[in-house]
Amino acid sequence: MAFVDVKKNGTIALVMLDRPDRLNAISSTLAIELHDALFHVNNDPEVRAIILGGNGRAFCAGDDLKEFDLQTADDAATVRHIQAIQRVTYDLLFGSKLVVGAIHGYAVGGGFEWMLNCDLIVASEELTAFFPETQWGQFPTGGVTHLLPQAIGYQHAMELLVLGEKQTARGLMDRGLVNWVVPKEQVMTKATAVAELAASKSPFSVSALKRLLTSGISPDLGRALHLEEVITIESFKTAEARERSKQFPTNKG
Repeated sequence: MAFVDVKKNGTIALVMLDRPDRLNAISSTLAIELHDALFHVNNDPEVRAIILGGNGRAFCAGDDLKEFDLQTADDAATVRHIQAIQRVTYDLLFGSKLVVGAIHGYAVGGGFEWMLNCDLIVASEELTAFFPETQWGQFPTGGVTHLLPQAIGYQHAMELLVLGEKQTARGLMDRGLVNWVVPKEQVMTKATAVAELAASKSPFSVSALKRLLTSGISPDLGRALHLEEVITIESFKTAEARERSKQFPTNKG
C-alpha cells in the first residue's frame, strides 16, 4: 500500500497512516487503502486488537485541500471520496476487533473524526485537534454529528463543531473523549500496552461487548453517516467551499 502501513506483532495489528510529507492528510487513495487494511485485519483470526496511528509528525491533518480539485472533478469523484471516508468509520466502529488510537501531533477534521471512532484513545501531550469544516464551508463526517452529542451533550458538541477551536489532549480528556494522555515518545508504548491487555482478554467477550455497545447507536448512527455523506457532497459542490479551500494551502492547522 502506498499510504497505509500494516504490521502484525503477535495478536496486535499496527495500522499506520503513512503519508508523512502531507501530515497524513486524507486523499481518496489513503481512505480506500485504510478501509482495505482495516477490513483485512478485522477479518484476520490471529488479530485480537488493532492500534491505529500515523507516521511522521501527525496522526492525520484532515482532508487534503491540495487535492480538492481532484475530489470535486465530477460528481462521481466526490461521491467516491466521501463514501471512502465514511467506510473507514464503519470499519472502526463496527469491526470485530477493538481499536486503540495512538494519536499525536494533529488530528484535524476527518483525522479528528477517525480518532473519535476508536474504542480507546491514547493521546500525546502536544496533540492539537479541531474541526475546521465550518471554516472551509464543508461538513463533518465520521458520524460525529451523532456521536458527539451522545458523548458530551448537545451544547458542547455544537461548540466543538461550529466554533472549530483547537483542543488539547488534556482538554479532550476532561471532556471524556480521550482515555490517556502521555508524552509524545510514550504514545506507542502506552497504546501497545493497552492493546496487549485487551488482547489478553477473551476475544469472544471483547468482540461481543463491542458489538453490543455499538448496537445501541447503529440505527441512528447509520442515518447520521448517510446524512453527513449527502450534505458533505453538497458542500463540496459549492463555490464557497472551493474558494475557502484555496485559503488553506497546507493542512498544518
